[in-house]
Amino acid sequence: MFEFAKGALALAAGAGLLAFVHHDIRNVVTELLLHLHLDPARRIPGIFVLLADRVASVDMWLLAVGAAFYAVVRIAEAYGLWRNRKWAQWLGAVSGAIYVPFEIYALTKGVTPLKLATLGINLLVVAVLSEALWRERPVKNARL
Repeated sequence: MFEFAKGALALAAGAGLLAFVHHDIRNVVTELLLHLHLDPARRIPGIFVLLADRVASVDMWLLAVGAAFYAVVRIAEAYGLWRNRKWAQWLGAVSGAIYVPFEIYALTKGVTPLKLATLGINLLVVAVLSEALWRERPVKNARL
């Protein structure tokens, strides 16, 4: 269910990005800052306005396509795990293991409880899926 939720969230985020493709992102960000009672002319909120100026429609399309691809992978993994498919266990173990070096790198920049929890949960998921794959492997030349 967790993998499906991640996929659905990524799909919603990608669709939300497409809604901004032909809009003036600067105006949207400025309105959002004003809604949050932040002054867009101040230093920190102004950073978001400057970033919005740099965003092009092509960037939004690329992010939306990336989010859609991520969503398809997560939803496929969720389906496969729900149906107890071996390929989904492999996909889950590999896709979870891909994040580990990035999480370790983030820890070298500073240790926080959130970073430790993220790494721990990810390692636990990879360990559970890997253990299931190891347990179900065919044994060759088994002698009694």
